[in-house]
Amino acid sequence: MMNIAIIGTGNVGGALARGLAKAGHRIRLGVRELATFKGASLLEASPDITAHGVREAAQASEVIILATPAQVAHEVARSLGDVSGKVILDAMNGVFARPEGFEHTTAAILANCNTADVVKCFNTTGYENMLDPKYGDQAADMFVAGDSTRGKEIAGQLAHALGFGEVWDFGGLDKVTLLEQLALSWINLAIMQKHGRGIAFKVLRR
Repeated sequence: MMNIAIIGTGNVGGALARGLAKAGHRIRLGVRELATFKGASLLEASPDITAHGVREAAQASEVIILATPAQVAHEVARSLGDVSGKVILDAMNGVFARPEGFEHTTAAILANCNTADVVKCFNTTGYENMLDPKYGDQAADMFVAGDSTRGKEIAGQLAHALGFGEVWDFGGLDKVTLLEQLALSWINLAIMQKHGRGIAFKVLRR
């Protein structure tokens, strides 16, 4: 069981909260306004999901998942406080908007907090697949990139806990943009080309 803070309670953050709580983890939602945040219904989904201020949630957790709008990644990173020794998983996508002055959200996080254990993960598919990655007798794959070996190990553990199949390591920080392009590829097929959100990526090999 891990103590996990999830900052961002929209579709992606909400799906991750539900799935990881179901898998036995303790989830602290980090929110700005406890009385009015839009993910309040998540508190009814599991007794292991609770709401706290952003810094409080981050300080009480070993792992922090960021699922906020990409353009505020640097501000959110600063709001976490002292995160030395913690792992941050970047589930954001800078496909249509990036944090000003940064190539991608992972770089913005690294520049604005005091942990090097930051990796990109949970950004390459729709929230529906995070709630249920199973397709018949197969499971969708998940992908991770970044320079932190520890971060990748944690990301892999959580992806498997959610029911994903293989977790593919795309490489270091220089491959984060490639993962965002993979996210755009999913968006293109699912939404722009109107194939629907019930599709996912699976790597096959002989």
